[in-house]
Amino acid sequence: MVADDLRLIQECRAGNSAAFGELVSRYQDRLFNTMLRLVDNADDARDVVQEAFLHAYQSLPSFKGDSLFFTWLYRIAVNAAISMKRKQRPTLRIHPGGEEKNTIDPVDTSETNRPGHAMEMAEDERRVHDALSKLSAEHRAVLVMKDMDGIKYEEMAEILGVPVGTIRSRLHRARLEIRDLLLQEEKKDKA
Repeated sequence: MVADDLRLIQECRAGNSAAFGELVSRYQDRLFNTMLRLVDNADDARDVVQEAFLHAYQSLPSFKGDSLFFTWLYRIAVNAAISMKRKQRPTLRIHPGGEEKNTIDPVDTSETNRPGHAMEMAEDERRVHDALSKLSAEHRAVLVMKDMDGIKYEEMAEILGVPVGTIRSRLHRARLEIRDLLLQEEKKDKA
């Protein structure tokens, strides 16, 4: 795909904007899923992805090809997401009818015989989601990239433009912070 990405980039630089449309189609879903975890809202995630593709399109002449196109695009999107989270103030979201957002069905079909499994899974996801939303944008970014997307430290450092040591430090702090938040939530629930 790397060679194909480079071909599409060259076509786009030559004036074929449809070539960039192919890159958008190729990477938009993958990018959206990650940005959704970072910004905690589907509308904001769509805005970040759109902003990232727009910025990438406008900056395409300066793309050197030192990294993969997706790595470059991912870095643009993560920076946009972090910037958005810094600008946002905490808001209270009320869901109509008291419904929880992001409820999930059990992944393991063999568990369907056990009553309450889906509710337990949804509750666990809600707790992690709530704890994740309380992290700083920088800590949330490294946690999502490493633990949810499986990105390597070196690639994370390139995306965020910081040394690998900083990535490791932020990740360590983020994991400690989310653990503490989850433990606090658990204690509060038991009380």
